[in-house]
Amino acid sequence: MLPFFADLVIRTDEARRAFENHPVLLDSVARGMSVERYRKFLLELYHVVWHFNTISAAAASRVADSHREVRYHLYEHMHEESGHEQWVMQDLEAVGVSAEVTRTHQPTPDTQALVGFNYWCADRRHPCAVLGMLYTLEVIASVYGGPFSSAIKESLLLEGERGVSFISSHATMDTDHMVSMRKILNTLTDDAARDAVVESTMVNFHHFTRIVESV
Repeated sequence: MLPFFADLVIRTDEARRAFENHPVLLDSVARGMSVERYRKFLLELYHVVWHFNTISAAAASRVADSHREVRYHLYEHMHEESGHEQWVMQDLEAVGVSAEVTRTHQPTPDTQALVGFNYWCADRRHPCAVLGMLYTLEVIASVYGGPFSSAIKESLLLEGERGVSFISSHATMDTDHMVSMRKILNTLTDDAARDAVVESTMVNFHHFTRIVESV
């Protein structure tokens, strides 16, 4: 039996490639975005980040003792991610979107689908499925966050980390997180947990692709 991390990479490769080869993503990494599109993207990202810890908390509350390592991993990760939606809000303010507009923004159906699916997984599917959400977002941030933030800075003439602080910082942070992610995924040995994580990863890649596509 393959270590689960390697198995997950293989079983979800098609979903990852569908994301990374999407024309909108390729164009954004190569040429950045207009300020209008970037604002739309950050507004959707704000809701993803805002719900990240509450989804993780919902999952942690249901993780069985047989997977206690997952529970402890979620505790630590929630602590590290606490308040990061404020970084997104600050980036939005840097490109001309007020905090009030951000707070009252109605997320698109694609964002609602991603968030709703992950709450459903935590409550109904399998609490370990939340690792699929973590894996997806950390792959996106660590692999694509750096080139994307550089393209945005160049296209919008932003100085320093102004306007890209969340994406730029997570491009570095989530590279380190992938090391711990590999370790925690390899603790999963039962098919129920593994299958739930695989399914979650594929669905999260799908919905995040739709979010990028919609802006």
